Amino acid sequence: MSTHAKRERLLLADLLDGAGPGAPTLCEGWSTRDLAAHLVVRERRPDAAAGVLVKPLAGRLARVQEEFAARPYEELIQLFRTGPPRMSPFALKQVDEAANSFEFYVHAEDVRRAQPDWTPRELDPVFADTLWSRIERGARIFGRRSPVGLVLRRPDGRTAVARRGTPVVTVTAEPGELALFLTGRQDSARVELEGDKEAVAAAHEAKLGI
Repeated sequence: MSTHAKRERLLLADLLDGAGPGAPTLCEGWSTRDLAAHLVVRERRPDAAAGVLVKPLAGRLARVQEEFAARPYEELIQLFRTGPPRMSPFALKQVDEAANSFEFYVHAEDVRRAQPDWTPRELDPVFADTLWSRIERGARIFGRRSPVGLVLRRPDGRTAVARRGTPVVTVTAEPGELALFLTGRQDSARVELEGDKEAVAAAHEAKLGI
């Protein structure tokens, strides 16, 4: 049975393929080629990918990613589309689903929403709940740099606290839009912000994400 992660992988691969190697993305400074290289390195070079979280390894990550970005674009897309090596933790269905459903959704929107003619994507309820579960688990990690209290709310009233404190800003939207807001893509997320004017502005400009 197909998983959300597998579906999002194929969708993202198609988007990258269709956009071509030089298209913009929502990832600041990254073209589609850079994003494709990031995705491949993340799954195939754990020794370098650790640089995302371990600052002393950030230089190594940048070098390895540049090396992959220099490869033919079609090769990068194929490496990503076919998935991680068999010995990779990402090759395990449970790990793939837990780690990649959210990641691939966000990066697919990085490609889609950087184009001038993008339209909102309607998510099925089961996948929306999958994204919400990830938001609930990781909200405080993603929101730890917010300068104001931050509460995430679905239209049905369910909430998750991303940052305790005052003043408080409440961000209301469907899970897919909340995922984008919480990962630092506030300008492109379709959300409603409630709170005093200065707090809302601070939440909008905050460096959210990992």
